[in-house]
Amino acid sequence: MTPSTVPTVTLNNGVEIPQLGFGVFQVPDDATSDAVTAALRAGYRSIDTAAIYGNEAGVGRALAASEVPREELFVTTKVWNADQGYDATLRAFDAGLAKLGLDYLDLYLIHWPTPARDLYLDSWRALEHLAREGRIRAAGVSNFQPHHLERLLDNSELVPAVNQIELHPGLQQSELRAFHSEHDIATEAWSPLAQGAVLDDPAIAAIAQRIGRSPAQVVLRWHLQLGNIVIPKSVTPARIRENRDIFDFELTDTDMATIAASDRKLRTGPDPDRFN
Repeated sequence: MTPSTVPTVTLNNGVEIPQLGFGVFQVPDDATSDAVTAALRAGYRSIDTAAIYGNEAGVGRALAASEVPREELFVTTKVWNADQGYDATLRAFDAGLAKLGLDYLDLYLIHWPTPARDLYLDSWRALEHLAREGRIRAAGVSNFQPHHLERLLDNSELVPAVNQIELHPGLQQSELRAFHSEHDIATEAWSPLAQGAVLDDPAIAAIAQRIGRSPAQVVLRWHLQLGNIVIPKSVTPARIRENRDIFDFELTDTDMATIAASDRKLRTGPDPDRFN
């Protein structure tokens, strides 16, 4: 299977992002290079990391050792909460870029709104600056709620290209996804499998058994058919390949409706309105 079989989503500035990427959340830095190398070999071209993960250097080592041309890669990282503010965000960007060993980023995200700090507008101005300079191809946010996004839209001409949020069958975020759609913001799902918590859902297991796929493949296919960008994480080469092997089957409308009924407001991560 060739990398070209991964469809892309065109962001609101015309940049294309692979709809399936590879995440490295909670992967130790010394294990990250092997995991990213396995992902690249399996045909992934989009890699998602963050300053707080502590593994940007590990991602960088794998990219440097890879024979994949830079222009075929899509690399995302995120500014951490402690580095918010205009000048601090620019410094954090330089530090992350150095660890990754890159000249530019494809996507840079504000990791959390951290409302008590109230610095995300200043951080967004820094991302606007980086976009104007061509040091990032796209600017986005992560874990922003509609009211955070509205404030950005009211105070900036640059509309976030992406909002990366916790999203899976147990937490389907329909209101937030509708807001994204209305404002041409792409929806990217972190924890797309709810860290495994939705894989034993009887409805999902039944669909998987009927079509001869794993529950994880069913959930990832559900994301793709909804139009979500998705970044599953694994350190196991066989699982990395399995998670990518989701482009040769489709879920029926009935399957999609069945999974839609499994929303139970299940958060595996913090509440963005309270996490500071």
